[in-house]
Amino acid sequence: MARKRKPPSSQGDPRRYDPDFQGPTAKRTCTDVLCCLIFLLFILGYVLLGLLAWAHGDPRKMAYPTDSQGHFCGQKGTPNENKTVLFYFNIFRCTSPSMMLRLQCSTTQICVSRCPERFLTYLDMQFLNKEDKNYWEYYRQFCKAKAKPVETLRDLLMSGDCPLAVYPSRPFLQRCIPDLSALNGTWTPGSRMKFEDGSGQTRTMLEFREAANGISDLINARTIGLKLLEDYATSWKWILIGLTVAMALSWTFLILLRFTAGFLFWFFIFGVLGIIGYGIWYCFLEYSSIQQRPQSTFWMYGFGIQRRVNMFFHLKETWFSMMIILSAIEIIIIIVLIFLRTRIQVAIILLQEGSKAISYLPSALIYPVLTFILLSICISYWAVTAVFLATSGVPIFKVMVPAGQCIYEDETCDPEIFPYTNIPKDCPGASCNFAFYGGRSMYHNYILTFQVYNLFAFLWLINFVIALGQCALAGAFASYYWAMKKPDDIPPYPLFTAFGRAVRYHTGSLAFGSLILASVQMFKVIVEYLDRRLKKAQNSAAQFLHCCLQCCFWCLEKMVKFLNRNAYIMIALYGKNFCESTRDAFYLLMRNILKVTVTDEVTYFVLLLGKVLVSGIVGVLAFLLFTERLQIIVEGPTTLNYYWVPFLTLVFGSYMIAHGFFSVYSMCVETIFICFCEDLERNDGSAEKPYFVTPSLHSILTKKRPGPQR
Repeated sequence: MARKRKPPSSQGDPRRYDPDFQGPTAKRTCTDVLCCLIFLLFILGYVLLGLLAWAHGDPRKMAYPTDSQGHFCGQKGTPNENKTVLFYFNIFRCTSPSMMLRLQCSTTQICVSRCPERFLTYLDMQFLNKEDKNYWEYYRQFCKAKAKPVETLRDLLMSGDCPLAVYPSRPFLQRCIPDLSALNGTWTPGSRMKFEDGSGQTRTMLEFREAANGISDLINARTIGLKLLEDYATSWKWILIGLTVAMALSWTFLILLRFTAGFLFWFFIFGVLGIIGYGIWYCFLEYSSIQQRPQSTFWMYGFGIQRRVNMFFHLKETWFSMMIILSAIEIIIIIVLIFLRTRIQVAIILLQEGSKAISYLPSALIYPVLTFILLSICISYWAVTAVFLATSGVPIFKVMVPAGQCIYEDETCDPEIFPYTNIPKDCPGASCNFAFYGGRSMYHNYILTFQVYNLFAFLWLINFVIALGQCALAGAFASYYWAMKKPDDIPPYPLFTAFGRAVRYHTGSLAFGSLILASVQMFKVIVEYLDRRLKKAQNSAAQFLHCCLQCCFWCLEKMVKFLNRNAYIMIALYGKNFCESTRDAFYLLMRNILKVTVTDEVTYFVLLLGKVLVSGIVGVLAFLLFTERLQIIVEGPTTLNYYWVPFLTLVFGSYMIAHGFFSVYSMCVETIFICFCEDLERNDGSAEKPYFVTPSLHSILTKKRPGPQR
């Protein structure tokens, strides 16, 4: 009587013994060809988009301010070469609600060599000029080039060649920003100082401050990145040195793990606790030494992001909050150590096994450099394309009227033929001024779509590069594991061979997995963008829904990353397509769910401590350098606008470098674990079916000794 066939298990069927299986399959075919073709076409479109953006874009539009004639201020080789600052004729028009939509004040703007240093109206200048001719020479530098003195205010409004008044200002991001302290250094929000604006209207300090805030918001929206670029230009050498130190530390730790895994583990622990402890101590010192400033001081310097940042770091509440956060992190690490104390030995054995594999495959330590180069190329291409897309367009000119109403106001005009039209007659004082960069062609209508395409292509390429590295490393470490006599049976150049297999046969599968992850990340970006745009209109229910969506997408992203990583290991082993590899990896992990829990959480925690330690060491040194606390030893940059810009760049950059190097260990441990689970199902430890796993790793994961080795 025939035996009934056993129904398939919900966790899949275990692997069976195969005497011919000796590691990664050599005979393969191309997988997920359709996705590979789509990916290549997508890259081709991305290249064409970059060429199109470079043909239409002009980064100078972000680096230089633009006057009303569409000319750049301070650009070499132009009449404005020595006029580096932009001056606004009527600052009070910068309070218009439409200003932030167009990112341009609806008033005449000219390039000047310096900002006004005194308060002076045009009528006052005429009266004083009768006694001293120098007043006109001073005032005319804030007028148009061909301006001539006029007798009446009406003639001035008709010509529009000079401002009605100039105010004490200071240059900020190449714009003349009114200096409130020069008008009244003791001004407070409750004061009502009044003055004439040159047109016969009486203005208050509150109106003046509102106009100053309008320009400040405009500048922050357009060119706040220039200050950051200045800091990067000043400190780029130190940033490179710090990143090099992070790379050297990561390499050193990886090499030492091969010989002193136990000692280095405790060094990671106490090193991280010590760095966080130093942060708690420093926050306490700052909290104890700062005297709380009065609220009026904040109002006096109420505009400009630099002032706000400086005030933020001069508040006692800031340092107290940071001290509480660091203390909580310290306590959490100690609690996690207490709960994982029985599994520390598992982590040490796994790290030693991974170190042994890496010692036989030293090229694995060089591979993160290749990944870093590829990621840098992707990031640079995305950033440059985004800048060129944002600066695409031609100068658009609008009709602007200094006072009164005009039916032609805000209409598009041509500055060359504007004087010969009826607009100057119908609207006295009207001018054709530069408004913004744009266009009406099909290209300009799809700028937003191109930016979305640029962002999605960036996410897809970044995830593909990471997937390619994971698959190549998995193939190399799998070759190490399935070699019975190590290192004699390890094939030559395993990493190069695995990389070639991944590119030749599995580009489509890697593109498929990275596409899924990029789609999830794109949805996260869209949700965050909608939240920022609709923040003011949200109620409690909408905020709760947004938090739920953020949590769901975060969990989904983590799950997809975990499944993709294990799917790439199965692709490196058997050469199947992405869906089959994902299914096989999922079933294998489900059949060994307890072992997964032990290995994954412990090794992840240990490697996380290593990353934090590297970034913490570099961060402490960078903080001491950029805050001029190491002047006795080495002299760092002393002209930084925001010292936290290079500091955070170094902390983040060193963490990413450490993550790149320690991810080699992470991929090594995960690959060895997957191969170990396959080994347990294929073999039983007997002389006919010996295990490939080392006795120490087998005993720590199964709590029993393996059978005889072949």
